[in-house]
Amino acid sequence: MLFGRHTKNPIKIADKDVADWKYTTCGYCSTGCSIEVGLDAEGKAVTARGVADAPVNRGKLCIKGIFEHELFNSANRGKTPLLRERAIDAYREVGWDEALDHTAAEIKRVQEKYGRDSIAIISTGQILTEEFYTLGKLTRGVIGTNNYDGNTTLCMASAVSGYKRSFGSDGPPGCYEDFEHTECLMAFGSNLPEQHPIIYWRLKMALEKRRFPVIVVDPRVTMFAQMADIHLPVTPGTDLVLLNALAHVILKEGLEDRDYIDTHTTGFEEFSALVAHYDPVTAAGICGIDEDTIRHVARLYAKAGAAMSIWTMGINQSTHGSDGVVAINSLNLITGNIGKPGGTSLSITGQCNAMGTREWSSCSGLPGYRALEKEKDRETIANYWGIDPGFFPGRRGPFMTDIFPAMETGQIKALWLIATNPMTSMPNIPRIRKTLQNLEFLVVQDAYADVETTQYAHVYLPAALWGEKEGVFTNTERRVNLVRKVVEPHGDSKPDLWIFNQIAKRFEQGRKIRFPETPAEVFEEMRELSRGRMLDYSGMTHDKIEMQRGIQWPCPENAGSGSPRLYADGVFQHPDAKAKLIPLPFVDNNERPDQQFPFWLNSGRVVEHFHTRTRTGKIGNVNKFSPTPYMEMNPDSAKELGIGHMTYARLISRRGYAVVLVQLTHRVPHNMVFIPFHFHECVNRLTLGLLDPYSRQPAFKQCAVKIEPATDQLAAAAANVAARSY
Repeated sequence: MLFGRHTKNPIKIADKDVADWKYTTCGYCSTGCSIEVGLDAEGKAVTARGVADAPVNRGKLCIKGIFEHELFNSANRGKTPLLRERAIDAYREVGWDEALDHTAAEIKRVQEKYGRDSIAIISTGQILTEEFYTLGKLTRGVIGTNNYDGNTTLCMASAVSGYKRSFGSDGPPGCYEDFEHTECLMAFGSNLPEQHPIIYWRLKMALEKRRFPVIVVDPRVTMFAQMADIHLPVTPGTDLVLLNALAHVILKEGLEDRDYIDTHTTGFEEFSALVAHYDPVTAAGICGIDEDTIRHVARLYAKAGAAMSIWTMGINQSTHGSDGVVAINSLNLITGNIGKPGGTSLSITGQCNAMGTREWSSCSGLPGYRALEKEKDRETIANYWGIDPGFFPGRRGPFMTDIFPAMETGQIKALWLIATNPMTSMPNIPRIRKTLQNLEFLVVQDAYADVETTQYAHVYLPAALWGEKEGVFTNTERRVNLVRKVVEPHGDSKPDLWIFNQIAKRFEQGRKIRFPETPAEVFEEMRELSRGRMLDYSGMTHDKIEMQRGIQWPCPENAGSGSPRLYADGVFQHPDAKAKLIPLPFVDNNERPDQQFPFWLNSGRVVEHFHTRTRTGKIGNVNKFSPTPYMEMNPDSAKELGIGHMTYARLISRRGYAVVLVQLTHRVPHNMVFIPFHFHECVNRLTLGLLDPYSRQPAFKQCAVKIEPATDQLAAAAANVAARSY
């Protein structure tokens, strides 16, 4: 095909000889793009394209989605199970029966010796919802440990906690369509162009049709901040102060929606009394935003006919993450911006199926947003699964970030990791390494054999990738979309659903419980358990989901399609059916720059990579644009320290050190540096990991470091290459 001028330098697109197109859903971020993968005559995936009639992406894909089909044949895919008796021994290839028999036997041995909770299971936001549900049934109903959580604690726990505190339930209330109706958008700690490019494109399309103010709250001059009408470079960790000050102005000037507050909320008097202390003058000295700008932004937001807030990790990954989410919710409640077109409090989720794990994995409770703390919920699920309700614990167990300290102190002896890589993703990596080395038994289940955590495992189970199996994902806007099987699993790797079912058969209780073999059968159980609940799936089937290119829940049986928004009727999930306005005092417990460690360390994504680069680091057309760890540093700060552009510097925190390549830019202020978090043993060797008291999510974004030139530039360059190698 030729495009442009045919006579001079035409653009040429190679013919991929596609014989068939297969429908699926992207397996990277939470946007939920519909994809078609092109197969050649031999059934090999050769290209990918966006689905034109899909409501989410409307034919568009980001750079990761465009090359996602290359994952099927990417380097170091797991082909066969690996086993060794000790982590210091060499692995040997074994068959599935030996690997699964050994895994089940070790779990039983550890539990018989140390107790039921001596094993921990940590999952992911990457597998299919039917697999989450099955893993929850295996963990809660068969193995029985209460040390069970997902790596979504590292990214979405504060959003979950905040939604529950404000509204009585998890579940983002808005949708992407709200961009087309809003009259004011405020984004907190979100760099949409690099984090979620297709959602950013949706926003840009809305702005082309009509202008409305865009306000970006972020310590760094991100790509999003550069396009915004107003950029608020807030002091790291002080978003709550800014939010309280915005509420202060709105209430003081009578800009609130009193009818909505009186009808649909409780706690207004206490909330009002608290924010009265956060006048703009006082707040400005803490959050770094001047008092006039605070007043101006508050008026803009409150006077808009419809206003919406979005946020990502800049809010969530903080010691005040849950409070920050609650404060955003409260801002929308006092202005009447919940449940209406263009008015919402929308958490932009991280992983492709983080919503699926929140809904169905039973990590934080039981399937379908049920709680272990509620006797009726325990009885409902126990009766449906055919077990004694007394087998369930009476409350949820520790979060992932509390599970690792319990391993460190010997309370937990065994660990099963599923599609997560804590040796890169957890804060304070040196401490994590020592913790993993002390385990009696570690299982890593992943599509790639070279994930850093595998070097400490006793068993490696090769799992199939997203397009090698079938099931559903739920995206940021609660849209359930279908993943069709595109190709056969690589080598002898297996779908996670098959692995969970096979483990269940090796336990006496697992043989008593029905474990459906196919994703469609599992989905039927989910439909039944969701019937009549807020996240109602009963009106969905796999075929209907594909036909509509995704369906938003709730979607009751006989409904033509799903519901774009929650709480449009003003009825919330607290017992009194009202939302809570919660007073939130700011407690300054962050690690701050000081004379010894004078720089803030910030971290985040780049558009080319996803999380720990397990996948994107192997795709040449993606990795080549961002192949190496680097640090953004202010030129004036660098000059003072004798650090040059594109030289190496050594960063030191109270936890450890890292050596990175320096890029000089004014995107960061004089007292701050920024490092992408994707690279192994780089940024998370330095991070503090202090936890939010409600969500137990780590404060990845706020810690203090000192910086010095690397004394041996050649050695630093070699170490940099090693850090990115696969």
